[in-house]
Amino acid sequence: MKKLTIAAALAAASMLTAPAQAANADGKLQVKLMATGVLPDGKIDKINTVIPAVATALGATPGTKANDNVVPTLAVEYYATPNISIETICCFTQHHVTGTGSIAGANIANHVLILPATVTLKYHLDAGPIKPYIGVGPSVFFYFDEKSGAVPTALGATKLKMDNRLGVALQGGVDVPLGDSGLGISLDAKKYFMKTKTHFLTAGGVEALSTTHKLDPWVVSGGVYARF
Repeated sequence: MKKLTIAAALAAASMLTAPAQAANADGKLQVKLMATGVLPDGKIDKINTVIPAVATALGATPGTKANDNVVPTLAVEYYATPNISIETICCFTQHHVTGTGSIAGANIANHVLILPATVTLKYHLDAGPIKPYIGVGPSVFFYFDEKSGAVPTALGATKLKMDNRLGVALQGGVDVPLGDSGLGISLDAKKYFMKTKTHFLTAGGVEALSTTHKLDPWVVSGGVYARF
């Protein structure tokens, strides 16, 4: 992750120092390099199935939460008209999950790597020197390399699997052009509405626990862009 952050910073510096003639303020393509905060909820929305031994360990009011993370992101945007564009983002974000309520502090998941594949349709307003926008679109969270935490493992649930799910993202932000160079600064916020089902499995493949989690992260970004 550190290498990705350094690479993004170097690429951002290259964008800002590129010759002005390489960019076009009215171009069809815009590329953004951003620092992004991913702020998920992660609480349990529903317990679907649970074996008796695990149910006893969970107690009366089990809950979960996921940690926040900061990652570099790349956004690519195509302007169909001066006011309407389509944008997609690329990033990986890694999280761990801990318990709340009757399992407060429990290590539930050590490692969850997420690719939030997102496409938004955006409408841009002309507010003089700044360019605010709103957007909406579908998103699928792809989960990789999930690892069961110490507590589920101690109860025999040594494997963890999270379901890829379709959700929706609402978006708002502002682009601030640096003159007519085609370069600028961008601030962006997305609110995702996303759930996932988590399966804790024993070494023999038996499902010890299945829970549905409400992720619903805020994803906030700031960075630079170049339009071509």
